[in-house]
Amino acid sequence: MTTRRTRPAPRPPEGTPPRTELARQARAVLADAVRIAHWAADGPSPGTAPPAAHALERAAAALELSPAQARAGWDRARLAGLVELHGDTARPGWRLRAWDRDDSAVLRGWVALFDAWSLVHAAPEGIEATAVAEAVEAVPQVLSLLQLSAGPVTVPALLDLLGQRVAELHEERCEVPYGPEQQPAPSTPAVEHTDAAGDAELNALLLDWALEGLAAVGALTLGAGHATLTPLGNWAVWVKLEQICVAAQSPAGNIEQSAADMLLGCARLTPGPARDEYRAWLAARTVGSAVTELLAVARGEDALLRGLAFEALRVVGAPAEPVVRSVATDQTLRPYALLWLAEYEGTDPDDAQEVLSREEATWLWVDTAAAVADHGETGLLVRHLDSAVQGTVPALLDEVRAVGHPRTVQVLVALAAAHPDPALAKAVRRAAFQVHTGGA
Repeated sequence: MTTRRTRPAPRPPEGTPPRTELARQARAVLADAVRIAHWAADGPSPGTAPPAAHALERAAAALELSPAQARAGWDRARLAGLVELHGDTARPGWRLRAWDRDDSAVLRGWVALFDAWSLVHAAPEGIEATAVAEAVEAVPQVLSLLQLSAGPVTVPALLDLLGQRVAELHEERCEVPYGPEQQPAPSTPAVEHTDAAGDAELNALLLDWALEGLAAVGALTLGAGHATLTPLGNWAVWVKLEQICVAAQSPAGNIEQSAADMLLGCARLTPGPARDEYRAWLAARTVGSAVTELLAVARGEDALLRGLAFEALRVVGAPAEPVVRSVATDQTLRPYALLWLAEYEGTDPDDAQEVLSREEATWLWVDTAAAVADHGETGLLVRHLDSAVQGTVPALLDEVRAVGHPRTVQVLVALAAAHPDPALAKAVRRAAFQVHTGGA
């Protein structure tokens, strides 16, 4: 018998379409992004990242899209995890490979895009970055009203709620310096909002931007003076409110499963029962084939499976040592391999992190955060901040930007969406925007 630390899965609101239908809708929203992701990975120059204008022109011509559609599709593909950039090379993300067969991967990709709506739809020019950040902080309350109303909500009602929430943020905000604010260009002076009329006008402008951004990612539809959540948007807001994620459930008969399915089946087990499952799975295979299969999973794009694969390799022990040592030069696997080797050679697991360089520890922090964002609960992602070696959020953000992990933008967007501190969330969101746009 094994025990699980799980709770009964809450049921979605009545009328929520089945997951297959939600996934169909998500695929429709991201159809252009999927096409351009396949083009980038399998086109005439496979593996070459296409952010340059001439490459986007080729993509637009090949896919019969306008240049603007090609650029939008490329941005969405990155934000949804369909492609990942490794330097100047674009690689298909694990979600792209699973796109046609895995509804959970599709929905997680769409939720990643939903979380990044403020990057998908540029904010109006000439508005202070602080005002934009406050509007982003207030949007969850707007979405909650839409979800609870279960139907159209008038724009004046949404504007009233947005204004109330922004006023609360003004009162609650604890200003913490996280670096210089991005200043508007001299040719586009910031909108002043020093009186009630100015505040109302600014809030109306920001609400229009937010609603258009959420509509652009398929979360809501806009009518004449009202907004309504789509089934996808309604489901996503419910998921956020319940603070749950789409997580793989343990299949029956782990011994007979592939390494990836076995690891997913063990993902929610406590360490002891999980090790028992690993031993049973290993006992049914030769050591060589088992180690090869586990490392193949570790080289994939799912960070959760990467960490679990090395946990299973710890159960293998000595026979895995030569192979683990051989992958220590692989950037993606190196932090995991170094920790495995340190523990194998007798280092206390609590001290093993000392074998990692600062850059390796930062890469591992982002990789682990990606696993939590994909498979964990919101609170886990917030608590993951405490495990960073930098000690301060500004230092962490500087080094995360520099380390070049392909999931950096998605991790930062998810962290900003999850963190309850508006000032910290604003700093994290700004860092995500800078990485996304290639800024310093």
